[in-house]
Amino acid sequence: MNVYKGREKDIMAKDSFKLIANNKKAYHDYFIEDKYEAGIELFGTEVKSIRMGKCSIKEAYIRIERGEVLIHGMHVNPYEKGNIFNKDPLRVRRLLMHRAEIRRLESRIAQKGYTLVPLQVYFKGSLVKVEVGLARGKKLYDKREDIARRDQKREVLREFKQDLR
Repeated sequence: MNVYKGREKDIMAKDSFKLIANNKKAYHDYFIEDKYEAGIELFGTEVKSIRMGKCSIKEAYIRIERGEVLIHGMHVNPYEKGNIFNKDPLRVRRLLMHRAEIRRLESRIAQKGYTLVPLQVYFKGSLVKVEVGLARGKKLYDKREDIARRDQKREVLREFKQDLR
């Protein structure tokens, strides 16, 4: 007899991962030194809109103010059937992190050249999570090196494919 009857879905659901928004520009503009997972404070219609994939973090940035981590510039389209319950699409949202993590991030950001950037928005089970990256800005020559390295890798793969034929 199965004791966990009906619980398999619950166990599987907590491990599920569904990517909603990705910030590729952050990897181009910054060296990502550390990554943190944070919850995000949302209203019901915002969650429904995000579930439909209507979210963008391309222009978003993160600040720590008064001991709270806030994400600015994250765009969540208004839910179509939300009418009066819809909130401002660009409103400032609070990220949920442990106090010790926030203090650690504050001390790292105090160093020159470090900033916080949102990397991904995703569902982990039924919860919306934001991956926060502790980043250091790249100089122009660093970006050029990355582009050259990527082109080199692409050429090697192209030659390898031709050798297989």
